[in-house]
Amino acid sequence: MRKLLLLGTALLFFTATFATANVEAPVLRADQLFFPIGKSGEKISYAQLANISIADLQALTGKKMGFIQRLNFRIAQSKIRKSIAADGTIKNKKIAKFFTQKGHAGETGFHIGGFALGFLLGLIGVLIAYLINDDFKRNRVKWAWIGWGIFVVLYLILWLAVFNTVNTY
Repeated sequence: MRKLLLLGTALLFFTATFATANVEAPVLRADQLFFPIGKSGEKISYAQLANISIADLQALTGKKMGFIQRLNFRIAQSKIRKSIAADGTIKNKKIAKFFTQKGHAGETGFHIGGFALGFLLGLIGVLIAYLINDDFKRNRVKWAWIGWGIFVVLYLILWLAVFNTVNTY
């Protein structure tokens, strides 16, 4: 009995020590994220985009911007400036998530769960896809709509086939 108690205590101790390991996410800095600008493929950082003048941007892209485009660019530039912290890191969680997790499994491509919800449950399945909140919601909702659309098309084809065979007799 003592050996079993000693083994249980040792296992409890070791599992507790493994659970306390902290893993910090890498810090995403605005001056390390680059975007291609214009047809030549020149790149500009997220931090530079927040402070670039319209004349410099027009020179980089080689295109003249209209009044509405300049206004929209200024509004977007203001949002970019607000998303950058004083130390140069990105504080907007959506932007940070976009750059760190883009393309992970389930966020793009075919989503079997969403397709099954839409195809098998119809509009109720699409509603369920909207109600489930996780990282794959957008992809699941898209595939639920596609599944429901395929179900509707197949149902119409089947109905037309049956309707035409009944009328021919």
